[in-house]
Amino acid sequence: MSKQKLKPRTQMPRLRKPEKRDGAAIWELVRACKPLDENSMYCNLIQADHFADTCVVAELDGDIVGWISGHIVPGENTVFVWQVAVSEKARGMGLGRAMLEELLERDACDDVERLQTTITEDNAASWALFRSFARSMGGKLSDDPHYEREAHFDGHHDTEHMVTITLPEPLARAA
Repeated sequence: MSKQKLKPRTQMPRLRKPEKRDGAAIWELVRACKPLDENSMYCNLIQADHFADTCVVAELDGDIVGWISGHIVPGENTVFVWQVAVSEKARGMGLGRAMLEELLERDACDDVERLQTTITEDNAASWALFRSFARSMGGKLSDDPHYEREAHFDGHHDTEHMVTITLPEPLARAA
């Protein structure tokens, strides 16, 4: 009987709130995750510092390998996810979904009934993540063109579709 070599288990990254010292590493991660729009390093620093309650960092062996930036939409029970970034070395681990779940478990999301994000038509990875997430949560996903190429981006950026995941009532109440 031949012994089969088992592939070593990859350790799941530690999920946590970002800190301002993470800003530069987050910026580098976003730059490496095409087709995400690059923001300034200062923008990522402010997100990590001012919006830590609605942002998630994934850390593996001291490196930032995942990032979600988000915020609560003023006056609504909606968390808006601005960006999801996963390093090449952490892909295939279900990290995107794990970070979304971590976000919804935060105290800041206690009253959240909906999760929203915008996605361009050609971003297959983001569509797959959010469709899969909606199914796994038992939520309803809808989308409509929201920020349009000509009307909002002066022709310089593809239309962004507003994707809304309405969370199931028990989850929304439990969150």
